[in-house]
Amino acid sequence: MNIQIFGTNKCFDTKKAQRYFKERGIKFQFVDLTQKNLSKGEYQSIKSAVGSMEALIDEKSKAYEKHFIKYLASKEAVEEKLLEYGELYKTPIVRNGKKATVGYCPEIWKEWD
Repeated sequence: MNIQIFGTNKCFDTKKAQRYFKERGIKFQFVDLTQKNLSKGEYQSIKSAVGSMEALIDEKSKAYEKHFIKYLASKEAVEEKLLEYGELYKTPIVRNGKKATVGYCPEIWKEWD
C-alpha cells in the first residue's frame, strides 16, 4: 500500500485521516496543500479516480470566493486555478495508487488493506 494524504494542518478531517492510518500501522506520505500543490499528473489521476473535477472543489472555502471560481467560463480555467491554488481542494484527498477518495472515508480505506 502506497498512501498519500493531501490536506492542510488546519483541517480536522485531514488529522482524522492521518490518525486512521497511524492507528493501523500503515505508513503514509502527507502533502500539505498550503506548501505544495498537486502536480498535473497527480491531479489527473485523482480526478479520474473520484469521477470529476467538481468532486475535488471546496465550494465553501474562502479561496473559492477569493478566486471567483464560480464565475470562470470554462473547465480549463477552473483546472488552471486548481493547479495553482491548493486551498481550493476539499480535504483530505487520500490516494493509494490509482484509487483515491475525497473527505474522511474509512469505510473505503478499509477495503484497500
